Amino acid sequence: MSSPLNEVKSLAGRHALVTGGGRGIGAACARALLLRGASVTLAGRDGARLEQAALELHALLADEPALAESCRVAIRTMDVGDEASVREGFAAAAERLGRIDVLVNNAGQAHAAPFLKTSGEDWRRMLEVNLGGVFHCTQAALPAMLESGWGRIVNIASTAGLTGYRYVSAYTAAKHGVVGLTRALALEVAAKGVTVNAVCPGFTETDIVKDAVANIMLKTGRSEEQARAELAAGNPQQRLIQSEEVAHAVAWLCLPESGAMNGQALAVAGGEVM
Repeated sequence: MSSPLNEVKSLAGRHALVTGGGRGIGAACARALLLRGASVTLAGRDGARLEQAALELHALLADEPALAESCRVAIRTMDVGDEASVREGFAAAAERLGRIDVLVNNAGQAHAAPFLKTSGEDWRRMLEVNLGGVFHCTQAALPAMLESGWGRIVNIASTAGLTGYRYVSAYTAAKHGVVGLTRALALEVAAKGVTVNAVCPGFTETDIVKDAVANIMLKTGRSEEQARAELAAGNPQQRLIQSEEVAHAVAWLCLPESGAMNGQALAVAGGEVM
């Protein structure tokens, strides 16, 4: 089955590594990058989930002979919050599929609680995964990009990184940190062929939103439909964002033609943040 995306092969010969690549936004990003000609490494902690996602990508390649000739898919189990795990995982990924040209820092977690009920452990975990993971993975991938004179780094932040949200103070602080890191690093590498950008989705149909819906239902007694409507209410389009919509924005930022995009934080949120 052909796809309109197959008309664009601008990433042919490139190797993209996507963290949190086993599901949701990460899996959608991997698919979008593969359809644009890149070989893809799916990284994450859940090996079984990564294997399933890889099978789906292999099935996609089976339907696209032109891509199957040049694109490869691999998985790599790692914990982005653990520097040693990241270093080892990135080295193994590069050894298998070549230098990492594109890095999508997607892995993340969310925890909801009033500020005074947010424990120190919760705070550290949110920063370790959502911000520390971006730091560790970028440090592992960037040297080779600078050496080659070309690279694309896209950090999946959140509209929470552009504004404030109630009851997710640690998550919001971490995502603000991701946006700040994006802007600072973008300036450092601006003249070196590497771009660094952030994509900031609104509430998106992912496991994190499923957990948020369950939490709202538990604490308020609302139905699933009412809980989902509450999350969608902040979007002027009155809907949840789809993972594929986020992936299209990510893939565009990774194209050679998008080289002038640097240090940006793009909101994919139906106009929620302007």
